[in-house]
Amino acid sequence: ISHAVKGASLTLYGRMESVKVARSFKGHTPMTTATLNDGNGKIKLIFFNQAYIGKMYPDGTNVKIIGTVTEKNNIKQMTNPTIEKVKNIIESSESLFNQNNNKSEDKIDFNYLLPIYRETKGLTSNYIHELIKKALALGYHKVMLENLPSNVLKELNLPSISDTILYIHMPKNEALTIAARKRLAFEEIFYMKVMKEKERYEARDSVTFQIDSGEANNFIKSLSYNPTGAQSRAVETMLIDMRGDSPMARMLEGDVGSGKTLVAAALIAETIHMTEDALPLQCAYMAPTEILATQQFESFIKYYRNYEIEIGLLTSKGAYKFPSKTDPESYTKVSRAQLLKWLSEGKLSVLVGTHSLIGKSVIFKNLALTIIDEQHRFGVRQRKALAHKKGDTRLETPHLLSMTATPIPRTLALTIFGDLDLTILDELPKGRQQIITELCSTNETSRKKVYKKIKEEIDMGRQVYIIAPRIDDSDAEEVKNSVAGEYKKYKNLFPDLRIEMIHGKDKNKDATMESWAEGDIDILVSTSVVEVGVNVPNATVMVIEGSERFGLAQLHQLRGRVGRGSEQSYCYLFTDSNTEIAQKRLQDFAKITDGFALAEKDLESRGAGSLLAGKQWGMSDIAMEAIRNRKLVDIASKYAKELIKENPKLDQYPYLLKLLEERDRAHLE
Repeated sequence: ISHAVKGASLTLYGRMESVKVARSFKGHTPMTTATLNDGNGKIKLIFFNQAYIGKMYPDGTNVKIIGTVTEKNNIKQMTNPTIEKVKNIIESSESLFNQNNNKSEDKIDFNYLLPIYRETKGLTSNYIHELIKKALALGYHKVMLENLPSNVLKELNLPSISDTILYIHMPKNEALTIAARKRLAFEEIFYMKVMKEKERYEARDSVTFQIDSGEANNFIKSLSYNPTGAQSRAVETMLIDMRGDSPMARMLEGDVGSGKTLVAAALIAETIHMTEDALPLQCAYMAPTEILATQQFESFIKYYRNYEIEIGLLTSKGAYKFPSKTDPESYTKVSRAQLLKWLSEGKLSVLVGTHSLIGKSVIFKNLALTIIDEQHRFGVRQRKALAHKKGDTRLETPHLLSMTATPIPRTLALTIFGDLDLTILDELPKGRQQIITELCSTNETSRKKVYKKIKEEIDMGRQVYIIAPRIDDSDAEEVKNSVAGEYKKYKNLFPDLRIEMIHGKDKNKDATMESWAEGDIDILVSTSVVEVGVNVPNATVMVIEGSERFGLAQLHQLRGRVGRGSEQSYCYLFTDSNTEIAQKRLQDFAKITDGFALAEKDLESRGAGSLLAGKQWGMSDIAMEAIRNRKLVDIASKYAKELIKENPKLDQYPYLLKLLEERDRAHLE
C-alpha cells in the first residue's frame, strides 16, 4: 500500500479496519467505508450501494482488494473495488516476492482468478460472485443437462457443461478459463447455426406466390427522380427471387439515407398488381416504432395515390385507412375490428404497423410479401404464421424482405442472418449534402461557437438534437452528460426556445416525438432512443455529449438523424476523454462518412458485441466476440449441417430442441 500511486490499478492484500455502514451526505446513497491495512501502509476503501460489505467483511477480516487508486484531499483511496476474503495474508515484515518464505500458512495462491461480472445499480460483481459460489458449493452445476452432441464434445475436445460452469466461475488457472470460454462461444454459435439450418430444411418444400406483374418498373418510371444504380440492382435481384418457385428471404442493408424505402415500395407495387381469387395480393410492412410506422404509412399513400388500392395502419393508438370515404385524398380513423375485417376479406392491399401485425387477431387473405424494417428477428416459422392466418391448409409462404440501416460488415451479417440472402445498398442519392462533423474541445470558446451555430439554425426555422449517454446524474458513478442535466443547461442558455427531453423510460415519448416531427420543438434533448426510425428533414444540427461512450456504428446512426433534408447539416462531438484510443476513434468518425467503413473499424476496435449491442437477442458478449473467429464459425456451421442432415427434426436431441424452441419463442416476443 505504501507504494500505491494515484491512477495505478492494483491488487492489495490486508486487513479490514474501521468498517462503517452509512449513507452519503449528498444523495443519501447507502455505502460502506473502511481502511485496508497491510502493515506498511493504509488506504481508504469506499463501496457505494454496497451496505452489505460492512456485514460480510467486518474489522479484522483478511481480504484481497482489486481496484484503481484515486486521491481526495491528499488521502489515497479506492472506490468500489472488488473484494474477496482470503484465509491468511503475508505480514508486513515479509515480502510478497520473497521466494524464501516457507511459512505455508501465509502463502497466497496467485493463480486464483477472480471473475468480474457486469454490474448494475444495487448488484455488484462481488455480490454476484458470492451467490454463484454458494450455488456451486451446493452442486447445482452437476445436475445441468448436456446440450451438445457427444461426438461434438469429443472431436473438439470441449469440456462438459457442468465442468464449463465450474471453470468459468471458479477457475484455478487461465487454461481452464480459456477452455470454458471456447465451449460457451462454440455452443451459442452452434445453436444459431442449427436454427438456421433447421429453418432452411423446413423451407425447402414451401411454395409461394410467383409475382411477375411488371409493375415495379412502371412505378420507378413514374417517379420524379432517378433511383441510384444500387437501388435499381436491388429491385431487379429481388424480382428474380419473387418470380421463383420458393419464397424470397433476403436482407437489405443500406446506409442511412440510401433509399431502402423506395426499394420496398417498388416491390409492393409489383405485388399488389397480382391477384388471387380475384383479389389483390397483400403486403405487410412491420416497423420498429409507431412513429416510423406512421411515417411509412404516409409515404405509401403518396407513392400509391393514383393506385386504386386501400392501405391500412395498425398501431396501439388505433387503426387508420386510406382512402377516406369523405375525403379520397386523405385517410381516416376506423375501428380496429373493421380494419381487420377488411384485411381478412382481402380488401386491404397494404397493412403497415409495428410487431402487433403478428398478433392472432390479424388475419390476411392473400399475404404475399412481408417487409420487416429493423426487425430481422423473424424466422421461417414466424413467416409461415403470417401466411396461415386464414386457417386453411395451403402452404403459401410470403416473400420476406428484412431491412436494416445498421451497417453490419458482410461476414458478420452472413453469420448472424444465415437464412437470408444479402443485398447491400452502397450508394447515396445524388444531391445529398455531406454532414459536416467536428470533434470539439469542451472549453468555453468551443462551446460558445456551437451555441452560436445552434441559435443561428433555429432562427432560420430549423431544429436541433442534443444527445446524452445517460438519463440522469449518478453521484456514485460521477456520470456527466445526462439528459436531465443537458435539458436544464439548454433551458438556461435559451430560455425563449421550445426545449423538450425524451428517453427510453419516458411514458410520453411518443407524444413528444410527434411534436418534434411537426416542428413544435426547437431543441430535443435525448438519449440514443432516436437513433433509428426518426425522420425529421428540418433538423440540421446534432450535438453529441460524452461521445466517447458511443460506438462508431451507433454514432453514425445518430448522425444520420440530421442531413435528411436539402439544407447543410452539422454534427458536433464533445468528449471529456483525452485518451489516445478515444480521440483516435472520434477523429476517424469525423473523417469517415461511409457507415460500412465505420462498422469495420468498430468491429476491429470494440468487437461484434459493441457493434450490435442490444440488437441481437440471446447472444452473450462471448459469442459476439467469437463471431470474429471465422474458423470457429466455419466449424460450428459444419457440425450444424451434419446434425440437421442426420436428424432434421432433432427428435434424438430433445433437450437441444427444447433450448432452440425457447430461443425461437423469445425471438418472436
